[in-house]
Amino acid sequence: MSGRQKMRLELDKEKKRARVSKGMRVTGEAPASMEVEAIPNGLGIQSGSLPLKPKFEPLKAHEMSDGRVQFRKVSVPPHRYLPHKKAWMEIYTPIYEQMKVDIRMNLKGRKVELKTRSDTPDVSNLQKCADFVHAFMLGFDVVDAIALLRLDELFVESFEIKDVKTVRGEHLSRAIGRLSGKGGKTKFAIENATKTRIVIADTKIHILGSFQNIKIGRDSLCSLILGSPAGKVYSKLRQVAARLAERF
Repeated sequence: MSGRQKMRLELDKEKKRARVSKGMRVTGEAPASMEVEAIPNGLGIQSGSLPLKPKFEPLKAHEMSDGRVQFRKVSVPPHRYLPHKKAWMEIYTPIYEQMKVDIRMNLKGRKVELKTRSDTPDVSNLQKCADFVHAFMLGFDVVDAIALLRLDELFVESFEIKDVKTVRGEHLSRAIGRLSGKGGKTKFAIENATKTRIVIADTKIHILGSFQNIKIGRDSLCSLILGSPAGKVYSKLRQVAARLAERF
């Protein structure tokens, strides 16, 4: 090394020593940790806690409709007027006492009128009651139709024989006879196998049950309308009943 380079190295060493002696930070050292200023806890915020979730009661029927009363009207056909009169208390009691819905019979218009009350627990009760009354007017027994008030997955599906096949005269009478069977044997077999209830009113067919069970019962009835023998339908129903028993 030349003399000039030695002098430069010595000068650099002296400068570093002077910086260290003055308390200055030397390059290559880790920086000091930053101090955080403490915030006074006078704002009512607790450290490590979140505000509680608000708890609200469910809205009632009159609150959801801005205090307006909701109505439903169900027409009473002439052939169901007398059965409706005899079973009035069986229809009135569950609707008024359990579902908390007002009900009355309009004799002049021959309609059953329903409306919500201030203590109706759920706004859907009104529609359930309307479906219950409508099912009775279609021909279902009160014991069967009342299931519409207790279970949400039940509904009524209706169709006509002419929707499946156009038949007239004696062919129509034979189709209706195949649906019912001797003494209603075929209809009862389909009801028990599919866990549904069926009403055959002239050329109209009404089925009460769940979506899947209605589909199975409708397929069996359509097969009978198209001309399938009852024995073949029975064998299919046995297979369906076995599958339903395994599922449940």
